[in-house]
Amino acid sequence: MPIKMIVGLGNPGKRYETTRHNIGFLVVDEIFKACEVKNTQDKFKASLAQVTYKGHSLLLVKPQTYMNLSGEAVVSIANYFKIPASEIIVICDDLDLPVGKIRLRERGSSGGQKGLQNIIQMMSTQDIPRIRFGIGKNPLIETSDYVLGQFEKESIDRVKEGIIQAKEAALLSVEKDFVSAMNQFNKR
Repeated sequence: MPIKMIVGLGNPGKRYETTRHNIGFLVVDEIFKACEVKNTQDKFKASLAQVTYKGHSLLLVKPQTYMNLSGEAVVSIANYFKIPASEIIVICDDLDLPVGKIRLRERGSSGGQKGLQNIIQMMSTQDIPRIRFGIGKNPLIETSDYVLGQFEKESIDRVKEGIIQAKEAALLSVEKDFVSAMNQFNKR
């Protein structure tokens, strides 16, 4: 059975830990808990854990290259473990979705998300399943400042709920398949 990979996008370091742009890391942290990950390894320019989830070999990955170079880590890991793009799930923030809303897509453009764009370019395919996590947007704040800012206090409950949904969607796609997860979670 092929190895699957779940990649949460974000930026390394305490400064970025709870920013909107780091929602992918936050979701993968929840998946670490669900899979009872005790330790991660720093390899391939990423923090990663290799686990078995319901009989499936799974790599959980948090690239440590900063967002815009996420493809470096993803491609290195995919090449080493011979993981096709179709077995990679990328979790990233999305300005065009309301805060806490998730949307699963099997393929498509990056929608302007720089980490996803770098992965698409380096893998030479748009056929990479992804879980887009809504962070909303504020037209009064420059996009680069907004994504590196903190969620507003009034949206924290929606963010926490979205993180749980994204975790469940990612794990369902490992246990069954991505289309099953799409059918279940895109209806919400």
